[in-house]
Amino acid sequence: MIQEDNSGTTKKSKAILDQLKTLKQEDETLYNILAVDVWALAKTMDEFQPGFWSAFMKNREKALKRFIAEVIKNKPADPKRPPFLR
Repeated sequence: MIQEDNSGTTKKSKAILDQLKTLKQEDETLYNILAVDVWALAKTMDEFQPGFWSAFMKNREKALKRFIAEVIKNKPADPKRPPFLR
């Protein structure tokens, strides 16, 4: 009787793990599609306006630095975490 419960739980766990794996693969695929879309848009814009890609990458770098600074500023300090993860 206990083994039946474990096998049912194991089947449910396997089903959930399979769903998680599928979601991770779909997320990765979507990420790759978006990356190609952004590259295609920037490449096309660079053909119409030379220097667009360079300006795009500079703006992206600035935005990323601001985003990281904002996240760090708003992140609550947790003394239980190691210093490099705070």
